[in-house]
Amino acid sequence: MSTISFETRYASSPQTVKKYDTSQLREEFLINNLMEQAKINLVHTHYDRYIAGSAVPLEPLKLETIDLLKADYFLERRELGIINVGASGEVLVDDTSYKLEHKDALYIGQGNKDVTFKSDDPKDPAKFYLNSAPAHTSYPTKKVSLSEANKLELGSLETANDRTVNQMIIGGIVTTCQLQMGMTELKRGSVWNTMPAHTHDRRMEVYFYLEVPEGQSVCHFMGEPQETRHIWMQNHEAVISPPWSIHAGSGTSNYTFIWGMAGENLDYTDMDVAKITELK
Repeated sequence: MSTISFETRYASSPQTVKKYDTSQLREEFLINNLMEQAKINLVHTHYDRYIAGSAVPLEPLKLETIDLLKADYFLERRELGIINVGASGEVLVDDTSYKLEHKDALYIGQGNKDVTFKSDDPKDPAKFYLNSAPAHTSYPTKKVSLSEANKLELGSLETANDRTVNQMIIGGIVTTCQLQMGMTELKRGSVWNTMPAHTHDRRMEVYFYLEVPEGQSVCHFMGEPQETRHIWMQNHEAVISPPWSIHAGSGTSNYTFIWGMAGENLDYTDMDVAKITELK
């Protein structure tokens, strides 16, 4: 039995999405099969040909190529970002081993042929969250621990969005072709992320929600600023955000989310802000 599963999601125009009901919206944008034990699950979206997925190894799991890529190996024309949201584990890249503790990140450059995931303890496995984008050249593989992230303190408790943005796979820390990743941790008493909401027409994004307490949920907002929609999400689910869509959320408690993005620029501040009072 194959340990890798993948599916493709096609791009949709904002005019089409306006007409989606709840089921269609979830089928198109929600990724809800992540962190399945002993498997690698991948979802490919035609927005910038981005791939989001997970690997939870009980025994070693090798990242094999998939038919969709028409490549001899997975990273033949791609780069890969990984953040471990589980217990300690290891990623073997060709002949080099990288130890990843909880919330450590790893960037793997284009051209590395063999990538294998391992858990230190199969009874308490590592949970590797994966993001991949097409790459035009090879940059060095690099590990980034949470303590090495560039930290931005944003928001306030008064507006329920007091949060720490940990920039991890981003310019100044890691050199990439187009992939960027980081982790935002909301502080106790805060529930809103990414406010004011914004779009960035030159890149797409994927949000992965974690540390959502049992019995709690996150309501993720998407769509054009004047035509918003929402998707209720649970722990360890991800959502695809097109370039034309806002991406923001509010939880019934505080939580953490990983953001990953790709497109034609690496400017983190490239965004068109939508005023909170003008959202509809």
